This record gives sequence, C-alpha cells and structure tokens, in this order.
Amino acid sequence: MSNAQSWLEAAILGVIQGLTEFLPVSSSAHLRIAGAFLPSGTDPGAAFTAIIQIGTEAAVLLYFRKDIWRIATAWLGQFFGKQATHDADNARIGWLVIIGTLPIVVLGLLFKDAIETSLRNLWFTAFSLIGFGILLGIADRVGRRRWGIDRLGWGSGIAFGFAQAMALLPGVSRSGGTITAGLFMGFTREAAARYSFLLAIPAVLASGLYQLLKTWGQFGPYGPGPTLLATGISFVVGYASIVGFLKLVSTRGYMVFVVYRVLLGSALIILLSQGRLLPLG
Repeated sequence: MSNAQSWLEAAILGVIQGLTEFLPVSSSAHLRIAGAFLPSGTDPGAAFTAIIQIGTEAAVLLYFRKDIWRIATAWLGQFFGKQATHDADNARIGWLVIIGTLPIVVLGLLFKDAIETSLRNLWFTAFSLIGFGILLGIADRVGRRRWGIDRLGWGSGIAFGFAQAMALLPGVSRSGGTITAGLFMGFTREAAARYSFLLAIPAVLASGLYQLLKTWGQFGPYGPGPTLLATGISFVVGYASIVGFLKLVSTRGYMVFVVYRVLLGSALIILLSQGRLLPLG
C-alpha cells in the first residue's frame, strides 16, 4: 500500500468511525466492511479500530463534560467527606459505570484471540447486524420508555454492563446493545442512549490505550501518522454525530436504524454468497 493510499484510506475510516460509533449500527462492523471495499481490500484490524475509537470517546468527554464532572466529583466526594445529599444519585451512577465496565473487560481478556481473529468473519458480522437489529426494533416497540437515568439501580446497571459486553462481537454495536437493554428495562430512548455513552467511556479508552501500547510501532495495516489522522477525524465527526443522534432518537425512535441494519446485513450476505467479498480479509 502506497503512503498516499494509507493516508486516504485511514481518513475514510476515521469518517466512518465518527459517523457510526454512537449509532446502534456497529462501528466495528462498518470498519470491517469498509476495509474490504477500499483499494487495499485490507481488514483494518482490531488494534486500529480500538485506537481510533479514542477519538470518538474524546468527543463523548467533551459533549458530556458537565455530566462527567458531576458524577466524578460526587463519587470522589464519598471518600473526602464532601458529598452533599443531592450528590447521592451521581455517586451511585459513578459506581454503576465502574461495575458495568467489568463484564466487557473480563470477557474481552478471556476471548481476546477470538475477537481479533475468527469473530471478525463477515458471515458472523452479517447475521449479528440482522439479529440484533431486529432485537432493537422489538425493544423500541414494546419498551415502556418512562424512566430517566435517575431511576438507574444496581440491577439495571449490571444488566447494562453485560449488554455493553455484547459489543465485543462485531456487528452487535456497543450503543445498540446497551440501548436495547435499556429500552427493555423501561428507560426512555434518550436516557438509554445517554447512559450508553457514559458507560462506554472507561472501556473504550482502556481498550484503545491498551492497543496503542501493545501495537506501538505497528498500528495494523496503517502507520502512526494515518492512524492519528483517523483518530482526529473520528473526534470531529463523532461530536457532530452525538448531537444529531440524540435529537433524532428523542423524536423519531430507532426504527430507521433497525431497517438499515437488516438491509446492510442482507446485502452483506448476498455479496458473501456471490463471492464478491471474502469472509476474512
């Protein structure tokens, strides 16, 4: 792959990451599929994917900075005797984010090899897109949608954590898994989306930094420069995506994403069946 091609492909993947990270359509699936259609036809790899996700999580940190500050100060206040009564809910959310992060960390380490190799098979991605898309549609239809984040308890917080862990499977979607669980538990569309963003922060940042250290000097099929460019682009595009996504789900719901997932998964199955795409790049 030429140097110019590396920069161009990395930039394209950065845009795709920023657009899809917060939508319940699976950013890892889109990066995997896009890699097959780019001139190099190369799978970007789990390491490149994890690293450029740091950019989109930086967008989350910026957009939700006030929420994060309230939660962090309330949680730390427990240990320094400065917690006000009204901070109890924020402190509880802080604990739930920590506890909810454990499933994806533990399962990610246990199944690390499969996640980085066999589970990146496009057949698996296609059926995950369709199956979990239908599940999201059911949740959006039957969910009571009456609770805000303030009603988040220990049981629902742990359930959110295991739902997020499903994002280890390409095609599931981090936000899609947690939002689906939230809707089934009775949370509003916006509350489920906002909490999915907050819950993702520790896991995504830890995964990205781990891969950055692990692959230092390698960066998968792309060099450090293109990878850094893709990360910066994913930050800018990701911030705009958050704004648009939260506005959309508060008024329109998730059915547009359900239809998109089913169509994309079906198209992927057709292309794989015809041999136009290889299951493993």
